[in-house]
Amino acid sequence: MAENQELFCCPVCLDLLKDPVTTACGHSYCMGCIKESWDQDDLKGVYRCPQCRQTFTPRPTLKRNIVLAEVVESLKKTGTQAAPPPALCYAGPGDVACDFCTGTRKQKALMSCLVCLASYCETHLQLHYESPALKKHKLVKSTTQLQEKICSHHDKLLEIFCRTDQQCICYQCVMDEHKGHDTVSVAAERTEKQQQLGETQEEGKQRAQRREKEVQELRQAVDAIKESSWVAVDDFERMCTMHVLSYIRSIERRRSEVKEQIRAQEKAGVSQAEGLLEQLEQEVSELKRRDAELEQLSHTEDHIHFLQSIDSLCDPPGPKAFPSSFEAVKKFVSEQKERMENTCKEETDKMLTCLEKNMLTKPSSSSVQDYSTRSGFLKHYRTMEVDPNTACATLSLSSRNKEIAWSDKAQAYSDHIDRFTYYHQALCKVGLSETCYWEVEWSGGIVDVAVSYRGISRKGWGNDCCFGHNDQSWSLVCSPSSCSFWHNNNNKTNIPVPRTSRVGVYLDHKAGTLSFYSVSDTMTLLHRVQTIFTEPLYPGFGVDLGSSLKICHLPV
Repeated sequence: MAENQELFCCPVCLDLLKDPVTTACGHSYCMGCIKESWDQDDLKGVYRCPQCRQTFTPRPTLKRNIVLAEVVESLKKTGTQAAPPPALCYAGPGDVACDFCTGTRKQKALMSCLVCLASYCETHLQLHYESPALKKHKLVKSTTQLQEKICSHHDKLLEIFCRTDQQCICYQCVMDEHKGHDTVSVAAERTEKQQQLGETQEEGKQRAQRREKEVQELRQAVDAIKESSWVAVDDFERMCTMHVLSYIRSIERRRSEVKEQIRAQEKAGVSQAEGLLEQLEQEVSELKRRDAELEQLSHTEDHIHFLQSIDSLCDPPGPKAFPSSFEAVKKFVSEQKERMENTCKEETDKMLTCLEKNMLTKPSSSSVQDYSTRSGFLKHYRTMEVDPNTACATLSLSSRNKEIAWSDKAQAYSDHIDRFTYYHQALCKVGLSETCYWEVEWSGGIVDVAVSYRGISRKGWGNDCCFGHNDQSWSLVCSPSSCSFWHNNNNKTNIPVPRTSRVGVYLDHKAGTLSFYSVSDTMTLLHRVQTIFTEPLYPGFGVDLGSSLKICHLPV
């Protein structure tokens, strides 16, 4: 008997029967449990068995089951206790309570029946699995929205969707006010709406991706303007440090003013960009939240809830940020960046002009102003040759490393730490720290005639490796149609095109003078740099596709 002691437990309270009674359908309960259950049915006048749902009218008179009571008493006297009831999971706030549990506390419902229109806990749900008559009932995850699935006019289950009026109706509605309308089953409409949901989700994801891309671009623009601000301030400070001397007080005062001006430009650009950035991030967050709701809705088994919610969720949200605003802010940020760069360049040029006009030291006896003819420069002629360990693999060297040409085949140079790996460039072997002069002759397309500190980078394709695009080098770029000068990635383009293919380079390291000349019967100045050189300079050369360059041997 102990093995079957669960047979003597009340299906309502799950404890050993107390004053057991048996209903006409054959199920047994505690006297108190069944009375409490039927007391709740008094208003309806129909009394049900909590297990099989058989109805009784009028309310049956309950009598104590004497035999069953003696069996239960026998179990108690022998000390055999009924197996402890399974752990109960009572319904809490927000949970769906079982409609057939009695007492003040009801168990949490696991499933809801769309036919019975009631929710069942694990105990009271068993009948739907065991009874042949109930096995065909439609069960869904427990929901508090059962009443929404009932037609308010006919108290029938909403099983039809009216496409004409875009609402769920019952079979009776089809025969009445929706007669002649375009109607389908809710399952069929769900299938079609599911496809619409997928398209809406995809559109939302693409829109979120576009907004995320705009956020990333705007962040990059903000970072660029901040970086440009730092670079501008850093460049200006470096130039000030190089040229302070007797003008240190006036330079420091002007430096502070320029920094404030640059910071104000930075603040204006960043402030406007961050305003739009916040809007874009909010829209991305909203699109992701809406996508999560759509994803959850796409997996619900509740057709009615799905159809009643799909339209509101599929309505596209209003735009939070407009492409025109985005482009306007990008343009404004770009303009602010350009203003900062121009401010730094203009102030630097003003400072250098002032310093050149008021040099504390007189030009040395070797100043370029002393020479009016080529013979004066030849007094400082310096022979030189290219260092093969620096030549890029695309360069071919000949004539004892004095001629350089572009090659369409990689040269079999050995690996070396000093070699340029990307740009078609090479440096000479010896660094110059005195007054020197040399000439080169070029042909073909584009060539670079440059000088550089030894510390210029060699690996990769960044600006730090390219002649004239960093603070380590100065480069004159020549071609048959144009001529420009580059230093620290800034260029000067209003330079006359050389009359001949021969270029002379004059360096007065101590005076800080670097000059480039077009050499023919006369010496034509192309460009001159006045600065302070802090290290020895190495002549450098670069040739492009189809070009070649030769270091000239000059008679002294």
